[in-house]
Amino acid sequence: MKKPLVLGILFILPLVIYLFFASGVNRFGRLPILTDSFTTEIVLSSSEKEANDLFQNKITVLSFLGEEVELMKGYLFNFNQKIYKRFFEFKDFQTLLVAYPNQKEAIDQLLIELGQITDVSRYKVLYLNELDSANLFKALRSDGNLSSGSSPLVYIVDKNGSLRGRIDDEDEGVLYGYDIRSVAVLNNKMEDDVKVLLAEYRLALKKNYADRK
Repeated sequence: MKKPLVLGILFILPLVIYLFFASGVNRFGRLPILTDSFTTEIVLSSSEKEANDLFQNKITVLSFLGEEVELMKGYLFNFNQKIYKRFFEFKDFQTLLVAYPNQKEAIDQLLIELGQITDVSRYKVLYLNELDSANLFKALRSDGNLSSGSSPLVYIVDKNGSLRGRIDDEDEGVLYGYDIRSVAVLNNKMEDDVKVLLAEYRLALKKNYADRK
């Protein structure tokens, strides 16, 4: 009895492992580029840096808070627990919060509260006036919009300043941004897509290393 069981395990287990990694190859291919290198086109008048400097060599989650920091706070805590805390230890990962200059006190308080439950070193803040914030958002060429400079959608930007997302999402078709009001979206879509992008860069790094050898 034991012998057939052992033989069955020895045969089935490698097959299961193979199917797991085979599906992983398909999942961890490339996250589609929706807007190519959009940051290179923008110069922000109310900031000392050009937008491409802020995104260069970083995988960035871009969030627009405008003047609605208090309103968005609860949703940001969802994002923090479901996404940020899973990935902040990657040195090339960051979250960029875009807010109006009059929201500095609210942002400071937000980071203090987040800092009580997590390391906030990967949160970066960019204070932009209404015009610059709108110009940055328009450059994404997404299907979303801003209300008082804020949006419940956050966006994944790669190291080249390109917007990444889905072109065959089961709900949206083209998925430009991820709704942080929805725990299901964070768990079932955004987490997977950040993993895909991180894996893409890790595979590219391994390939470059192998090519040099």
